[in-house]
Parts: sequence; structure tokens; C-alpha cells
Amino acid sequence: MEAATQLRQPRITTHGDRLLVDGLVVSDETAARFVREREEAGGDAGAAVTDAIEIGARVLDREQAGANADFVKTEFEKVSKEVEREFSDNAREVAEKLGERVDAVFDPERGHLAKSLEELFSDGSSKAVQNRVREVVSEAMQRSREDLLRQFSSADATNPLADFKTSAMGVIKEAAHRQHTDQRALFAQMSELEKQIQGLRDEKAKLEEVDAERERGTAKGRTYEEQVVEAIDVIASGQGDCCDAVGDIKGASGRTGDAVVSIEAASGPVRGRIVFEAKDRRLSAPGAREELARALSQRDADFAVLVVPGEDEVPAKMSPLREWGGDCLIVTYDPDEGSSLALEVGYRLARARVLLEKAGDGEVDSEAIRLQVDRALAQMTEVRKVKSQLTGAKTSIDNAYSIVEAIASRVRGHLAEIESLVVPGDAVDAGEAGDLAGPAGQPALGDF
Repeated sequence: MEAATQLRQPRITTHGDRLLVDGLVVSDETAARFVREREEAGGDAGAAVTDAIEIGARVLDREQAGANADFVKTEFEKVSKEVEREFSDNAREVAEKLGERVDAVFDPERGHLAKSLEELFSDGSSKAVQNRVREVVSEAMQRSREDLLRQFSSADATNPLADFKTSAMGVIKEAAHRQHTDQRALFAQMSELEKQIQGLRDEKAKLEEVDAERERGTAKGRTYEEQVVEAIDVIASGQGDCCDAVGDIKGASGRTGDAVVSIEAASGPVRGRIVFEAKDRRLSAPGAREELARALSQRDADFAVLVVPGEDEVPAKMSPLREWGGDCLIVTYDPDEGSSLALEVGYRLARARVLLEKAGDGEVDSEAIRLQVDRALAQMTEVRKVKSQLTGAKTSIDNAYSIVEAIASRVRGHLAEIESLVVPGDAVDAGEAGDLAGPAGQPALGDF
């Protein structure tokens, strides 16, 4: 840019962000051409000049800032190099001095720290830390023991543990008394528990005895059933019938019934069936009826007979050899008596009833059969009366034997008194130690 020819001194002032130019002439070909082209294009020459000044000012400002930055950078690099050089020198000197100081302190042979550690932690040094700590701890423990001993042994009111010791003794005594009371209560409870346990044991033993008795009763019932079946089989063989033991064989819907007799099965077709149920215990009347009804149904029989050991096992309000319902009967059979007459009578009555029902009109004389049945039952009544009388006679004989034994005991007592009165005192003692038998030829006292 060429310098402008000044016609007169220009006047330039600034107000805030505004620039006032008065009398300024710019001699520049590029600026003149730019303004002229803008004006020829219909633009505002003043605006073009304003833009040129603003843009130029910005360019100059940026160039000036770049120049300042380069200058600052150059100066900073120069100063940095000087500082780095000086810092390196100082750091080398500091490192050398620091190394000397570190060697003086930490050198394992000449260092102050090694000497101090040797002095403070060596076992042979009196200033060693562990030795000093040991001494201090020993002194402190000794003082603590002495203070604690004084506190526990002194009953002075100034002793802070005196009240504590007194209260502690009271609490300990109270606790001991309470513990003693609790132990006595506990012992009482344990004694009660032992009694209860013993009671439970006794009850368990009784239950076991009951179970054993029940098992023995079951075994006895089983034996009785087998004996009844054997007796029925003997009777059936004499009548040409067949007896089958069915106690362990399931029938149509159950196992009720111990023996089934097939009438005339040994010589031809079966003409009827009789079921026998043996019980060694007493049933109620409804229970007996239900038992025989089940036996009839499950064994497909025509007649049912309940066999019991004796009169005491006959259900209440029922009698032996008395038929009810037209198809049920009760008989007694005791294998120990050795007589099966009642069982045979019941067997034949049941057999006759079945044959009577199976026979057609005119084949049998029912009236004659009933007459013979009544006669047989009457004779069985006489048999029961005689047996009752025999039982009473046996009871009287047993009672007589008991009376005789009692009299014999009293006689022996009188004889002993006679011996004591006749024989002197010393001889009595010898006689008591010896046999009470008399002289040869006399019966002994036990013979009475």
C-alpha cells in the first residue's frame, strides 16, 4: 500500500466502539478499484469503505497477535532453556548433597540410623525398646497387682470395691440359696418323674401282659377250633358225610366258619351243607346271630351251628340245642371232658333238619322225626342235670379235702405244742433243728 498524499491534516477520533474520520485521503489502487466496482454495481460506497476498514482492522489485529505470539514463544523457549540448564545444575548439586546425607543416615556400616537401631533394639543394650517395655510392663503389672490386692483385701469405706464386694457376696449367697431351692424342687420333680416313668413302665408291662394274654387266648381259640374240627370230622365219618376245615380258606366274601360238612358226600351227591363256627369265648346274642348269618352266607350252607366250650360261653338269653330261625343252633363241647355227646346231638339235629328240608312231601315222616328230636333233647336236659350234680358233688369233695387239710394243720400245731411241753428247753432247741418224726414205728407229723 502506497502512502496517501495528505492535503490537510486528517482528524480521527474514537467514541466507544465507533471511529470518526475527517479529511482522510487514501491513495491506493486496489481500494479505489474495489469501491468503484461496488459503486458501479449499485452498492453504497460508504458501506464498501466501512467494510474495507473493518476487515483491514481485523486482519491487522490478527497479524499483530500472531507476531506477539511468536515473540512470546521465542522468549519462552529461551527462558526455558536457561531455566532447564540452571535446574539441571541445581538438581545435580542437590542429588549429590542428598546422597551424602542419605549415606550418612542410612549407610549400614557408618549410618546414624543403623547405630540408633542397634542401640534401641539390641538385646544387649539397656536402652533397647523391648527391654524398656518389659521393665515398664513389669512395674505396671506389679503396681496393678498390689493395687488390686489392696482393693480386694481392704474393707475401708474409701475402697471403691468394698460395696461391690459386699453386694457380690450377698448376691452369691442369694444365688446359692436359690440354686439350692431350685435343686430341691428339681429333685422333687425328678422323683415325681421317676414315679411317673415307673407307672408308665408298669402300665407298659400290664399292656404287654394283656397282649401276651390276648395272644395266648388267640392260640387257645385256634387250638379249640382245631379240636372242634377233629371231633366233627369223627362224627361226620360215622354218618357217611365229609368234613372240610375251612377256617383259613376264604369263602364267598369272608372267612367266617371253621368247618363245613357235606351231607352224604362220601357215598353220593351232596344233599346239604352244614357250617360249624367254634368260639372259645362268650358272644352277645346279636353277635352270635350275626356270626352264624355270615357263616351261612359266606359258606353257602343250609344250617349253621355255633360250638362253645360250656354253658358259661352260651350267649345271654340263649340255650344249648335250642334252634332259632329254622337254620341256627348252639351246642357245647369241652374237649377236656372227653365226651362229644352234646356236639353229636347238635350235629345230628342239624343234619336231620337239612334232610327234612331237602326231602319232598311223603318221603320222610316229619312227625316221627320231631318226636325223636324232642326225646333226644329231653334226654340231653337230663344229661345236663346229671353233669351239674356231678359238678356240685366234685365241689363238695374239694371243699371236704380243704377242710381236712385245715384240720390237719391245726393238729400239727397242737402236736408241736405238746412236743414243746414234754421235751426240756435244751432238747426243744435240738428238736426244732432236727426232724419232727417220732420214734421208730410212729408216723411222722406230716403223715397226719
